[in-house]
Amino acid sequence: MCGRYQSRADKQRITEALKVGVPPSFDFVQSFNIAPQSVQPIVRLSRDTSEREIALLRWGLIPFFAKDGKIAYSTINARAETITTSPTFREAMKRRRCLVPATGFFEWQVLGKRTKQPWAIELTDGDVFAFAGLWDRWKDRTTGQALETYTIITTFPNELVKPLHDRMPVILSPRDYERWLDPGDPERPPTDLLRPFSAEAMKAWKVSSAVGNANNNGPELLRPVDPAPTLFGADT
Repeated sequence: MCGRYQSRADKQRITEALKVGVPPSFDFVQSFNIAPQSVQPIVRLSRDTSEREIALLRWGLIPFFAKDGKIAYSTINARAETITTSPTFREAMKRRRCLVPATGFFEWQVLGKRTKQPWAIELTDGDVFAFAGLWDRWKDRTTGQALETYTIITTFPNELVKPLHDRMPVILSPRDYERWLDPGDPERPPTDLLRPFSAEAMKAWKVSSAVGNANNNGPELLRPVDPAPTLFGADT
């Protein structure tokens, strides 16, 4: 799964990497420790212009048909293998795909019954990338208030992540951004893009357990901890 990620790029870097225009009034803060239920930027196609737009949505997808918002606590991720059949995600997969900008994510390696070691994972070039995501719009039946939310799609791990966890978020190649966002034929969504990213293009290193507390949010969370980090592959 992907339960924490980081996006420490500024607005200009995200604009350039995801080729999206950002209104001057639009702003968001960099984060070294993004947790579920927080509000974060995503990129999607505008309903009015069909051009890419950036929007702030809450992490944890609530499908349009949900009776209440409690489901959001279990929908921060969507499994690639069942995304076209799951009632929660299949309509969003057909019509509401998005890019989730990031600069890295965290996984916890199980070392014992009560021991887990957090690892930071990024691209080797340290650049901005995008997770494959879905979004939806839900209306609270009690208050009438609309809420837009998103989820990050996960798949099987590559050789780098496999020693750490049995899932990893889907990282899209920039050449596939347009195809992922393009609605195309709703009955034939681009499921072939939901595959593990190249391990050779990624790096991982051990970090402090402080990342487990969502209240901690600073560059110190990315400092390597002893023993010396492994930048490619994992200690097993």
